[in-house]
Amino acid sequence: MASAVASLDAGQAVAPLVLRNAVRHLLGVLARTAPGRTVEVRVPPYGAVQCGDGPRHTRGTPPNVVETDPETWIALATGRLPWADAVAAGKVSASGSRADLTRWLPLA
Repeated sequence: MASAVASLDAGQAVAPLVLRNAVRHLLGVLARTAPGRTVEVRVPPYGAVQCGDGPRHTRGTPPNVVETDPETWIALATGRLPWADAVAAGKVSASGSRADLTRWLPLA
């Protein structure tokens, strides 16, 4: 993950395998930090997790969905980009009353 962050900080492209591994690692950290199944966080094409306390989602499209690109997810998860700024810039799509990840980001 450190190499993905260093490359992004330097404005360089990240190798797809490195990017994938960093995204999946940070999604796993989010799932452990915010256990539950209320919000689905999607970072296509690399992964998705369900997290957050509250009503459990089991069928169809979840009512609370967050979706972003891999680079934005890494920036959010590592504290390089504040949640509100990412949403305002259109870098994050967040739908549903519980789809605000502010209380869990950045990840430790």
